[in-house]
This record gives sequence, C-alpha cells and structure tokens, in this order.
Amino acid sequence: FGFFQIINYHHLLQDGSTIISEFQSALADYFALPRDVKLQYKRRDDNARGYFDDELTRQKRDWKECLDVGVPGSRDWSQSDDYVENACLDGWNQFPTELPQFRSTVVSYFEACAELSYFLFRLMARGIIIKGENSRDENSHHMVHDDAFYQELRDGHASYLRMNYYPPCSSADQKQSNESQTTAAGKYKEGDDDNKAILGISPHRDASFLTILLQDVNCHSLQVWHESKWKTIHPVPNALTVNTGDMLMLWSNGRYQAPLHRVLTNESSKRYSSPFFYNPPYTMWIHAPLRKSCPEQQQTDDNDSNIIKQKHKYHPLLYGYFRAVRFAGDVTDLGVEIQTSDYLMEHQSPHLRKQEFMRDADFFKKPFSIDKYRSFLVDDENDP
Repeated sequence: FGFFQIINYHHLLQDGSTIISEFQSALADYFALPRDVKLQYKRRDDNARGYFDDELTRQKRDWKECLDVGVPGSRDWSQSDDYVENACLDGWNQFPTELPQFRSTVVSYFEACAELSYFLFRLMARGIIIKGENSRDENSHHMVHDDAFYQELRDGHASYLRMNYYPPCSSADQKQSNESQTTAAGKYKEGDDDNKAILGISPHRDASFLTILLQDVNCHSLQVWHESKWKTIHPVPNALTVNTGDMLMLWSNGRYQAPLHRVLTNESSKRYSSPFFYNPPYTMWIHAPLRKSCPEQQQTDDNDSNIIKQKHKYHPLLYGYFRAVRFAGDVTDLGVEIQTSDYLMEHQSPHLRKQEFMRDADFFKKPFSIDKYRSFLVDDENDP
C-alpha cells in the first residue's frame, strides 16, 4: 500500500552504520539549540530552506519543528552556502555555525540517501520498464525509457532532506491549538476526525519520486490510510522506511500509488524523524513513457492487450512548477493548493497553463519568491 521497509542496506552505503548514528546525534543536537538561535536561520517566502515551526499541511498548522536542506544550486557542497551559484528555485541552505560539525555530518547522510534512492528507483522502475520501443519480451510491461533519463535524474535531482522534531503535545496544548486553528480556504471542517486532534502532520502525500524515512524507534506515530482506516507503521529496528510519492505515481501512469499518510502527536514522548525526498530535476517534465502499440504484434492475452492499449492518465507535469506552488501552500495561508488530481486527463486545471510560464530553465536558477508571484499564485486567470 505504498510503504515498505528495507534492512541489510548498509553495504550499499560507505560506512552506513556510522553515518546514520552520527546523523541521529547531530539531529538531537540541532533541535536542542535555543529557539532564538534556530530562528536566525528561519526559512522565508523567498527561501524554502532553513528552520521553521509554522508549516501548514492542507492549510492546517503542523505540530513540529523542522530544518530543510537541499542540493546546492552549484551541486558543489565544498562551496559556502551563500555562494551565489548555490541559489536555486528552493533558495539556499542555512546551516547553523553554532554546531561546527553539523554541516559535514548532514551532507554525508544526504549524499548516502541520494545514492540509495537512485538504487531503489532503478529497482522499482525495472518492474515497469522495457528496453526498446518494439520489444516483444513476453515479460515486459507498458513503459519504455532510455539511459538518458536515468542520467538526468542522477545528475540533476532536486532532492531535499527534512529533519523533524515533534515535541510532546499535552491535552492543554491540544485545546489551545484547536481554538486558534486556521480555517483558511475552508479546509477545516467541524467534526472531521483529522481536525479534532492536533497532528504532527495532517494527511498528505509526498511530492517526491520516493521518500526514505529514518524513523524514531522509540515513538511510533506514522500512520498510512489503508483499507478505509489509519494503520500505524511500526519501524523495524535498523530499518529505513520507504514510500512512493506523487511523481512516481504520475511517471508510472498510476501503476505505483502515492499513499496518504499522517503523523500523530504524543502527550509524553518527543519524536525525531528525517525524510529524504528524492525529487526529479526542476526542469523535468513528468509524463509516463508509455509503450506504443505495434500493429503487427499479435495479441493473445487480454491483460497484455489492455496494457498495450493503455492511455495516459495524467497530463505532463513540470516538477519545478509543482514544487514552487506546493511550497507556497506550505508556508502561507493564501489557500494555494496543487495536487496530482489537477493533472488527471479529464481535468483542465489552470496549473496546466500556468506551468508553461516556468518552462525556461533559467527560472530555476534563482529562488522562487512567493511575495513576488502572489497574484500569479492566487488568481487562476492571472499570468505574470
């Protein structure tokens, strides 16, 4: 149902056990910093990277603190974070100088996750990929692609690592937060179970190809919606939890599903977690590379015939545009939303037209400013 756990992966990572243990220690050290120190590195409406404790998920505030770190625009970690070429659509990284070893520890873990993500993606793609346009391999499925796609993904992925801290949430906290909860865009509905209690993160789907999650083995709060109910995902010791994301769902033409999930709060226990979002390059158009039907090919199996004749379920999606609008919805109460349902073939969402504005690759070399493009974001008829 969109989640699985992997073990015995350490041989895929150089010094895998050490990297993870050092990263976990660094994570705790970071969130132990005084709040006024962390706020010096707070993300802004023109920089998606940095510290924050005010994120909105589906227009409802989450109960968590976070630090987001992403691939530098120059793709060179040896350059300082304020190096001019390190800026990109998501902005630039903000590492605290108060923890001298923090940056190098996080970068080591980040790069290990990137390599593991690519390895897993290739394995997942193998189930739906055929080598050639006219392949007659009886075991092949309905997708085709060439090595150029994988090279573009590996060299240009726009991934980011999120470090989460979920403080305990008492009954008093629950009551106070419910009384002040935002009702922006009419998303809050009285009587909705998800809105009766404060959540670490409200129900959502990840926008990534796939997500690698380092869970807290001492506090199990991650839940997935499956068979019409919420099910807790209990981490296996020394395992990493993986889930598919929106981009993989679109790229596979719905063959892989992005699971709806949420994070609960806990009255007495704190929780740390770190999802690594393996994302496409900003400039990549996500569209299922469907195999073309071969008129001369004899069809003897009904199921195979249906696969060959399968049509696209989604319009092409420009990832950089999707990411920019999703960020705007996370940090503002403008009521801005973008979901994969906007790209269903039976829909003609304004996003299909608006994303054309960002087709120029140079757009992704500078930070996206929510304030600058505010009218563009909120007005379906307005272009910049």
